Amino acid sequence: MTSVSSALPSEARICPHCKETILKSASVCPACHHYLQFDAVRTGVSPSICPLRIEGTLRHPDREKPCEYSVVLEVCDEGGEVISRRVMNVGTIHAAEVRTFSVRVEVSSHDKPAV
Repeated sequence: MTSVSSALPSEARICPHCKETILKSASVCPACHHYLQFDAVRTGVSPSICPLRIEGTLRHPDREKPCEYSVVLEVCDEGGEVISRRVMNVGTIHAAEVRTFSVRVEVSSHDKPAV
């Protein structure tokens, strides 16, 4: 495993384990939780915090017919313009089934390392 030096804020790369697009400064992949860097302290990456977490449960509304669902994630800027819109998952829920969904936003600062 190699360290990532001098990554600029918002620079992205592909996780070598799960192939998701992640921040270049990430020490741990937020998707698969594999370690990517061993020298995060030296590179100036602070631990992430989670200022937003939303969780909800979908219960089947009709006892006779299956229902389809789509999980859509949309990110907008301060002016309301859509930056990104992705369908994260689709599926079917049958009678008496339940699905739980959660959305989490992790934030970390990118400080300059001490010389």
